[in-house]
Amino acid sequence: MADNTNTTDVLVVGAGPFGVTTALALARQGVRVRMISRAPWVANTPRAHITSQRTMEVLRDLGIEEKAKHVATPWDQMGDSLLAVSLTGPEIARMPAWGSGYARHGDYVKHSPCDYLDIPQDRIEPVLIDAAGQAGVTITYHTELVDFEVDDDGVTATLRHLISGAEETVRAAYLVGADGARSRVAEKIGLPFEGHVSRAGTLYTQFRADLSEYVAHRPSILHWFFNPDTGVGEIGLGLLRCTKPWHEWICGWGFLVEDGVPDVSDEEITERIRALVGVPDLEIEIFNRMVWYVNQQWATELSRGRVFCGGDATHRHPPSSGLGLNTCVQDAHNLAWKIAYAFKGYAGPGLLETYTPERAPVGKQIVLRANQSRLDYQAIRDCIDTSGDADPVTNAIANLNAPTEEGIALRAKLEDALQLKEHEWNAEGVEKNHRYVSDAVIPDPSAGEEVWADNIETHHQMTTRPGAKIPHAWLVGSDGHRLSTLDVVGDGRFTVVSGHAGVAWREAADGLGHEWLRTVLIGADAEARDPYHDWYRKREIHEAGALLVRPDGVVAWRMPDAVWELDQARELLVAALDQVLDRAATESDDSGAAA
Repeated sequence: MADNTNTTDVLVVGAGPFGVTTALALARQGVRVRMISRAPWVANTPRAHITSQRTMEVLRDLGIEEKAKHVATPWDQMGDSLLAVSLTGPEIARMPAWGSGYARHGDYVKHSPCDYLDIPQDRIEPVLIDAAGQAGVTITYHTELVDFEVDDDGVTATLRHLISGAEETVRAAYLVGADGARSRVAEKIGLPFEGHVSRAGTLYTQFRADLSEYVAHRPSILHWFFNPDTGVGEIGLGLLRCTKPWHEWICGWGFLVEDGVPDVSDEEITERIRALVGVPDLEIEIFNRMVWYVNQQWATELSRGRVFCGGDATHRHPPSSGLGLNTCVQDAHNLAWKIAYAFKGYAGPGLLETYTPERAPVGKQIVLRANQSRLDYQAIRDCIDTSGDADPVTNAIANLNAPTEEGIALRAKLEDALQLKEHEWNAEGVEKNHRYVSDAVIPDPSAGEEVWADNIETHHQMTTRPGAKIPHAWLVGSDGHRLSTLDVVGDGRFTVVSGHAGVAWREAADGLGHEWLRTVLIGADAEARDPYHDWYRKREIHEAGALLVRPDGVVAWRMPDAVWELDQARELLVAALDQVLDRAATESDDSGAAA
């Protein structure tokens, strides 16, 4: 190896949400990580912002949930989404979103210990970067990937420092491509994609204006407006998105890609904003503009050998449904522990091959859902009848409110459109009903095929079936404070979860001597008592049965029936670990020693 070659365990190319979450999770498991970014610093625009409970659960596992909450718009200010003529004009409907409304809030709080939050990307990235740096990640901005070569033992990458022009060679065991929608890493390794890009365009303008008196009584981060001046493009509605309640905003409207990016002056933008707000002399400070395009593209494979991609590099879609940053973070949570276990020798190479079958279907799902959510706005536009003798806006409101058969029909159509938008605004099932199918998950043959409810997209279906995330249930610790079942698993380790009668499982796991394997006997352990009987009702296994829960909180295997004998528990547990971790090539567990 050349003297000027620097070494690391994992090289992460890109420092967005996927890249930095991967780096942080790896570093917390003692893996050396070098992360580079072409950018000069963290995101300088709000970009992604909806932060789901599943993502907050990842941040909780990584020890930064409270810091994230500190920079967020809280849950109760997120979701009274408005559909109106203008912010001060007649309302068409209010659309409670993100589980904030009284009709759905109970479902959301029942299924997670975490809040839904709104954290714009320019506020969550500094939190992630700070945590990554403190965990030991080496971070270099103004640095680009020039090229890389892969061999049987690792990856050799050439980097260029953009300020000095100097080049650097880095040798790593693995490379992670987190370099966004124009990923050079994905292109270099030839990842296959389906779908298309640049179907539609949207112009965003960031501005400051104090709109508290129009919003505070019906708080929401998203407001949609029927206005002829902004009714161009695929959604056909004007948008006001709040980024800092209630004085920093984004105004957005669509444009036709074939017409090119509209050249709009500050004066024209000011008039449009005033029209959407409904205040002709509103004081506005414009401070940024951005353009983005609607993509509908996903990778069907996410890795080649020692190189892995995720985040926007593998699923490219609009922000509708708020799935982007969340999917990026969850890609990272899935990938990082697998790389760490393979690198440390806890697992065989087959574990890394489970990344694609587990996460590629999720990427496809959220790309299609986000794009469908945009198309579903057509149902709302179909409720707006502008016919009549007055101006279009006056006609639309009058026709919708008319005490006539036509008015009744329009209101019924509006109700159908609002129910359709539940698949975007309250899509708890889209966010939580993932079921991984891979060699890192062992099906429970006694369970049969899972029967899904009709509301699979809008409602969460909890289960302890292998492939699902362990259900949240409230426990009580030794200090008397509540904690979640999610708090007694994760943190980079596998966990055997059993009940009062699961003594054989504890003895079996302890006998293996793995530092990455622990046992929790819920109800029996002082730090995991079950006085609410919340877990008792959700566990779906005998008290002397067991779940094997992965570091990402996913159930890898379960024994629903009682096991009382140590030898049987040990035999079952070793077989499950060997299969899930592809341990055929690692040191045998037969002696009970740590591998």
